[in-house]
Amino acid sequence: MEHGWILGMHISWWVFLILLGIVFIAFLEIEPKHKARKRREDPLEILKRRYASGEIDTEEYEQRKAHLSSDEKKGESEDHSG
Repeated sequence: MEHGWILGMHISWWVFLILLGIVFIAFLEIEPKHKARKRREDPLEILKRRYASGEIDTEEYEQRKAHLSSDEKKGESEDHSG
């Protein structure tokens, strides 16, 4: 009679440990994605990388850089006026 109770407790611990392991693994999977969002590249950095790798030519680089600069200035003026 005692063996049934002991066996039940033993299985309960295994279920608990397995669930704890699943939660731990899920936490490890979620954490890097959260940190990756914080390391988002700046649009100007992306533009520089594309220019350096030869994906875009000098003319396109200058146009896009000017566009990003004008967007940045607009954002700053809106921040100060609001």
